[in-house]
Order: sequence, then structure tokens, then C-alpha cells
Amino acid sequence: MGNSSAKGEEEGDGKEEDGEDVKIAEREKKEEEEAEEELPLGVDELLESGDPVLDLSYRKFKRLPSRVCQLMHLEKIYACGNSLRTLPGGVAQLKGLRILAVDFNKLEDVPPSVCQLSNLTRLYLGSNRLMDLPAELSNLQNLRCLWIESNYFQCFPRQLYDLPRLRSLQMGDNRLKTLPADMWRMEALRGLWLYGNRFVDFPRAVLHMEGLEILDLDRNKIAEFPSLKRMPALQLFSYDHNPVDSPPNVGEEVLLVGEGAAEAMQEREDKKERQRKAAEVEAEELALAGEEPVIHSILKNSSSTSGRVVVVADEAAVPPGDAAVEEHGLPAREDGGWCPQGPAQCGGAELGYEEEAVEYERELLMWEGEGLEYEGEELEYERGEADYDYEEQGVLDSAATRGGGP
Repeated sequence: MGNSSAKGEEEGDGKEEDGEDVKIAEREKKEEEEAEEELPLGVDELLESGDPVLDLSYRKFKRLPSRVCQLMHLEKIYACGNSLRTLPGGVAQLKGLRILAVDFNKLEDVPPSVCQLSNLTRLYLGSNRLMDLPAELSNLQNLRCLWIESNYFQCFPRQLYDLPRLRSLQMGDNRLKTLPADMWRMEALRGLWLYGNRFVDFPRAVLHMEGLEILDLDRNKIAEFPSLKRMPALQLFSYDHNPVDSPPNVGEEVLLVGEGAAEAMQEREDKKERQRKAAEVEAEELALAGEEPVIHSILKNSSSTSGRVVVVADEAAVPPGDAAVEEHGLPAREDGGWCPQGPAQCGGAELGYEEEAVEYERELLMWEGEGLEYEGEELEYERGEADYDYEEQGVLDSAATRGGGP
């Protein structure tokens, strides 16, 4: 009798607890519905404006208003700085959406609705609570920019390999210690931000990423850097707040940010200026001696349409070895000279002409007339026009812009 009474009391207590949970859930749902009805000041006007850009940032939303999912004209949604834990499934209907910014929220997973936005080009998920990315993220085949900084990633998400157009990846302030060796598969990647992680050794996987232009490794614990000259496209390397003794060895056109970077770049510019002045002095001496002009021959790109060609200086006027490489963009020969048929340099990066099967022809520049005639203090000479043809604009445009061409 007593046991049965006790059992009844326990069952009664359980029912009361269940009832209390139901009440709490109903109350929360009611609060959400009320919040939906009473949108912050100005939000109604935004939703009815017809503007393809919707900015709901810092409105203290706990969930995105359901009316947003009915705005099929939307192209950009900014909902950062709220308290969102997920997004409604109806967001997947916004097929025209190209930019979605939900950083500075409380997302623990990437909502499934986001992975169905196949036209998305930019996705901002920084400063949330993410530890991994879903495999369905590969549906975002047009994604070009992904920011997932200030989360809890301990391993690099290999799902990103399936995004063929991804150019910008921001993974700063996470917990990465290494990178997978096959990151070279991300051939479209141009900018990689890895600052504020836990790298002790330089992640050598990036050395094989030939298209990478920006690399940021600030605020790690890397004490030694390898030569980065093998990264032909690199334009900016930031290594500040690492325990290194000196700047890393990089290409001539790479901008450095870090301890000793300013001094290293100034020394590099001073060296270029000295070489330029030396070349000017030598040219003046040749002119006064009555020798032929320094221009000796022209490399012609048979597939060029730009009308620009690369002028190659006379071998006698080019210093052998490294100086030739740095001043004229020409590779040194084993005998200390230079090879005018080799690859030129563009922005500090070697252009692989052999890989692109570009054929070059060499034409001598023929001079006509009686030579140099002096009258008074002015130097006069006559010459015939150089005849050369070009067909398409090719990879030499950039080299000519740098000073390699006329």
C-alpha cells in the first residue's frame, strides 16, 4: 500500500516535470512569435523595400525573421552580430543569393539551408562556434570567398578541396598546427590567411601552391622560414610576431610585413637603384665611344597581339650571374653568363613559357645609314625602321610594363 502510494507520487512528480517542460517550450515559442511580430524599428521597411541587399546586422535577433525567406529578389544578406544558432530552412529558396554574412553569431554547425545556395560566391562564418564543415558544402560550386576565422578548427577541412573556384580562404585565429600535404589541389586559391594559429613549423604544403599570391602567418610560433622564391605568384607575405631572426628569402617583387621587413625591402630598392645608375653610366660611355647602341636584338612572341616586345640588352652590357637575373629578368647560365632565350620574369614570378608551348623567334635589328655623325654639340644619326611582326597579346605584356619592353 505504502509502495503503491510512493509510486503514484513519483509518477505524479514526473508528469509535473514533463508539464513544466512543455510550458517552457510553449513560452519560448510564444516569445519567438511575439519577437517575429514586433520587429525592431526600421526592419519592416527593410523587408518591404525591394532592395536586393538586406542588412539585419546587430539587431539582437535570436532567429532570422521568417519573412526573409519570402524575398526571392535578395542577392545579399548581412546578419552578423546577432545571436543566431541556425538559419531557417526556407533560406534555401533564395536561389539568387550571392553573399551571406552571418559572422559574430552562435552557430555551432553550418545550417543545411546554406549548403543549398548554389549561386553563393561569398560566405562569412567567422566568430562563431564551428569545429568542422559539412560535406554538403561542396554544393557551393561558385563559392569564391570563405571566411571562417575565429572558430575552433583543429584540422584543415578537406571538404574545401571540392570547391573549384575558391580564391580567398580566411582561417585566422583557429587552432591549426599543420596543413595537409595535398593542399596543392586547391589550384584556384590566391589568398590564404593563417594568422593566430598554432604553427611551430612552417607549413611546407604551401610551397607547392604555385598560384598563391597572399600568405599571412602572423602571430604563430615559427622560428625559421624556408626560401619562398619557389612560390612564383607570391606578392605579399606577412610573418609578424613570429620568433624569427631575419626576414625570409623571397622574390624581388614580394611585399614583406614583419620584423626587419622594412629594412630588407629598402636594401633591395637601394640595390636596384645602384644597378640602374651603373647601367646608365655604361650606356653613356658606350655612346661617347661611338659604339653601336646597347639594343642588340628582339625576342618576338609569335602569339602576341599587344604590339609589345621584350628588348634584350647586348650581352656585353649585362653583368653575368645574379645581376643579370635581377636587373633583366634573365636566367644565369652555368658559365656565369645569361641566356636570352630563357624565361623572363613578371612581377617576381617566372613565366613558364615552355609549359605554355610559346615559341619565340629571334630577329636581328638591322641598322642602315652612314653611322653616327656629329655636328656641334648635338648627336645626330639616321637609322632604318626595324621590321617585326606580332600577332596576339600574350604573357609578355606584364614584363613589358615592368620595364622589360619598349
